[in-house]
Amino acid sequence: MLRARTVIPKLNEVSREWHLMNAEGQVLGRLASRAALLLRGKHKPTFTPHMDCGDNVVVVNAEKILVTGNKLDQKIYRRYSGYPSGLKEETLRHLLNRRPTEAVRRAVTGMLPKGPLGNRLEKHLHVYAGPDHPHSPQLKKAKE
Repeated sequence: MLRARTVIPKLNEVSREWHLMNAEGQVLGRLASRAALLLRGKHKPTFTPHMDCGDNVVVVNAEKILVTGNKLDQKIYRRYSGYPSGLKEETLRHLLNRRPTEAVRRAVTGMLPKGPLGNRLEKHLHVYAGPDHPHSPQLKKAKE
């Protein structure tokens, strides 16, 4: 009986493309899920769950992202310094005013796997508040 063999790609065989996503008028969660899918490489037929076989994603206009419902005031981001009374809380509205790129980055990284693989995938995400970004040569090369 013949069995199909599972082919696992090697890291040097993985081809990385560059994707540009315009966040203007996009809902934060939907944009983040599409970006996480591209970062993981789930859109490729050679997807392997334990490998970094995804693409690079550039998100522009992060300051013009949309949020549905009452999330601007009800969603709270927390971080803890490790010291007594070191818990800092911040609403999504305040975070978007202060650093809009951080809100998009946190939404995308929350949808990536945790651990060393997620840390590696996170480095392929590039978020910019405005329409300008330094990755134009890579994007032009990817389109050719």
